[in-house]
Amino acid sequence: MKILVTGGAGFIGSNFIYHMLDTYPEYEILCLDALTYAGNMETLAEVAKSPKFKFYKGDIADREFVYDLFEKEKPNVVVNFAAESHVDRSIDNPGIFLQTNILGTGVLLDACRKYGIDRYHQVSTDEVYGDLPLDRPDLFFTEETPIHTSSPYSASKAASDLLVQSYYRTFKVPVTISRCSNNYGPYHFPEKLIPLMIANALNDKELPVYGKGENVRDWLYVLDHCKAIDLIIHKGKVGEVYNIGGHNERTNLEVVKTVLKELGKPESLIRYVTDRPGHDMRYAIDPTKISKELGWEPTTAFDDGIKLTIKWYLDNKKWWENIISGEYQSYYEKMYGER
Repeated sequence: MKILVTGGAGFIGSNFIYHMLDTYPEYEILCLDALTYAGNMETLAEVAKSPKFKFYKGDIADREFVYDLFEKEKPNVVVNFAAESHVDRSIDNPGIFLQTNILGTGVLLDACRKYGIDRYHQVSTDEVYGDLPLDRPDLFFTEETPIHTSSPYSASKAASDLLVQSYYRTFKVPVTISRCSNNYGPYHFPEKLIPLMIANALNDKELPVYGKGENVRDWLYVLDHCKAIDLIIHKGKVGEVYNIGGHNERTNLEVVKTVLKELGKPESLIRYVTDRPGHDMRYAIDPTKISKELGWEPTTAFDDGIKLTIKWYLDNKKWWENIISGEYQSYYEKMYGER
């Protein structure tokens, strides 16, 4: 089996590569990544030593490059993690989200048509469903929930999902799609909530919290997510969508206070900032389908996963300190400095 993992130098993609090589040492893994701000070769330092791993730097929207790669390597499976994924950045600059998330997905699908593939898997997000009201804890996203996007990011992911489904129906490309809740864990880029709060708390900096911090997210430990995708590409039914959730709903404020408590830092570091436009109130996934059909269940409770995550950031300071010392600082000031 030869698997092409796009966006493999990013957060979830890199964790997936480590999981797959650990689980299937006989597999070959190809990583394609454009190495934008969120891609980091340091993340792949250990796996790069493996003779079963190859890295290619390139853009999934570059048709000639992608076709040449397929011609040369002839992958059996494509797992597409490559995406612009930060909501705030999509509000600031929607165009790059359309380019990567929609046009890039189209190029990959065309390559799969042209060169043949056993499975194309699209990694999507629960954000395509919009949000749920805070006063209805009985409501959850299912695979039948209508798409109702709130940001350029989620709209671009919804569009790519629809494109994937159209290639299955029209061209019979063997596809699957997964829509996950918020991931956390090792190698998470420090613009996202949990790693940002950990880094700021360790440096005794203010922790910016949007609005009142009452927005609810369902948190999924990244290794649980990787195991779910592993199951889908091996046993999932072609043409289907699978929701992947962690059964770990928390308000943003609860998450921030948990981080502070674990690190022994005062809650006085919290600073409430102006909410972002179109901020979804609550995400919550019903993963019954993947549980019943494939036997997947999340195994990491949030209280355990957050301890593992904080320990990883404490043990790997060099990794994230290298990131926040560079270009990211100017972006951070732009996002939070004047709120």
